Order: sequence, then structure tokens, then C-alpha cells
Amino acid sequence: MSPSWSLVIHGGAGRITRDVLTPEQDAGARAGLDAALKAGSAVLADGGGALDAVEAAVRVLEDDPHFNAGRGACFTREGTNELDAAIMDGRDRRAGSVAGVTRTRNPVSLARKVMEASPHVLLAGSGADRFSVEQGLEQVDPSWFHTDERRRQLDELLSRNADAFDSDMKYGTVGAVACDTQGHVATATSTGGVTGKRWGRIGDSPLIGAGTYADDRACAVSCTGSGEVFIRVGVGHEIAARRRFTGEDIQTAADTVLAEVKALGGTGGTIVAAPDGAIAWSLTTAGMYRGRATSAGEHRVAIYADEG
Repeated sequence: MSPSWSLVIHGGAGRITRDVLTPEQDAGARAGLDAALKAGSAVLADGGGALDAVEAAVRVLEDDPHFNAGRGACFTREGTNELDAAIMDGRDRRAGSVAGVTRTRNPVSLARKVMEASPHVLLAGSGADRFSVEQGLEQVDPSWFHTDERRRQLDELLSRNADAFDSDMKYGTVGAVACDTQGHVATATSTGGVTGKRWGRIGDSPLIGAGTYADDRACAVSCTGSGEVFIRVGVGHEIAARRRFTGEDIQTAADTVLAEVKALGGTGGTIVAAPDGAIAWSLTTAGMYRGRATSAGEHRVAIYADEG
């Protein structure tokens, strides 16, 4: 019997219901999730590492305008796109992340360059943009990230209240967690933040231990949701710590920590992969774009909470 592997992806959580999405949006999102699952699964099925698999899956989601990461990122209050991403290797807890980047087509790959080609973990703003050019990553005009739907969302928000902040439960982050055939785990997360964000706001996605965390001693975690609350709880590290110190299964750990987030007024979801191949997702919202695949033949995508 060949060694086992597993992969879970997400494309954001929130008030995602059948009466909110059009049939076209539903079908488009499922197609994007399926393509990302196939990209990551191909790496793992070929004996590749978890780190390569999560990067491959997230790059597909970054290029898909159905999701709020890369192309299709939401707009800041000033009408620009500021992108955040992180990646982490469970083998040695090396990590790289970027915040507020504006021209890198695939921010997740820039996060990996930070991890592998710099002495740092987190680069932000113009410095991260310069580092991206130095590392030879593909640059695009900022208009590449723009979509009419995201612009409409900003205009709608500003028309309601010039000081508004998108707290209306549409959290568009993408992420992937995997366990490879060697029993190593990795995670990657990428986001355009929240519509109408101001002052260089950064959420939980690029913060190691909050929205992104991986440790071979426990599990790999990628989150989406109320970024400020996920930061305060330290969701990624908290799930891994429960796994390490109490021996909880990953489903229980994820559910428990998300309940804590909810108690503090936050909502969202998380995906988890353990070194034994176990995978889980947990959400406290009406929906979360998500998918899972394993060497045992499972390959499915889901959107609404009642899809299990």
C-alpha cells in the first residue's frame, strides 16, 4: 500500500448562503476550488512535499477572481488592493509572510521567498514589493487585481457610511493545509483583507500563530474570519497547542477554539491537517468555500454549512 497524503483548502467564510450566491457564482466557486484541489493533490500524489502542495493550491485560488486573494482581492477605502500572505513548514517551523504588497501576482510565492531567501519572517509594504522584484517573481500592474464586483462592494459600503468597515461577515481569505507521504505538514494563507480597510490594516492571515500555523508535532492550520478576533485568540497556535498538550483530536481542537472566537464576537472558519493524515474543517458561519482530498480517493468541494 502506498503512503497516504491529505489536503484541505478554503476560499473564505461568511454569510454565504444559497440565496446570496447566484447559480453562476456557486458553479464558478466550486470549479475554482476543484482546480486548486487538483493542483495540490497532483503534487502530493507524485510524492511531493506538503509545502509545495499548499503553495500550488493557493496560487490557483489567488488567480481566480471568485476569491478575495490575488486577482479578485477586495478594495481598501482608498480604492487600492493590499495583499497579505503567509506560508509555514511544519518540519522546522520555518515561516515567511508578507503584508500590504501591491504588485506580486502570487503573494503566497513571495511569502515563500521571504522564508527561503531572507533572514526574516514578515516583510511589509514597499519593502516587500522591492524584495519581490529582486527575487524575480512575476509583477503585474495593480489593475490586474481589480474586479468590477469588488469595486461595487466598496462603493456600496462607502455609500452607507464613509467610515464603514466591512463587518458584514464576508471574509474572503484562501488557504491550504496538507500532510504529505512523509508525514510532514504545511500551511499557506493568502488574502486581500476586508473591503474598506484603512490605515494599512493587517488581519490574521500573514501573522504566524494567528491565521497561519504549522508544526509537525501537532498540525497545520489556515484560518478565515474576523481577523482582529483571530489575532487576539491566536487561533492557529491555539489549535496546535491543544493538540500537543491535551491530545485532543483536530476536530475537537478546532471546534473549541472557534467557539472561543465566537464568544469574543468573531466568526469564521478554519482548516486543519495532522501528521497522521487526519483532516478537519470547522466553521461558525453560514458557509465556507472549502474542499478536501486524500490518497484514499476522497475529492470533494463544499460551500454551505449544511454540506457537512
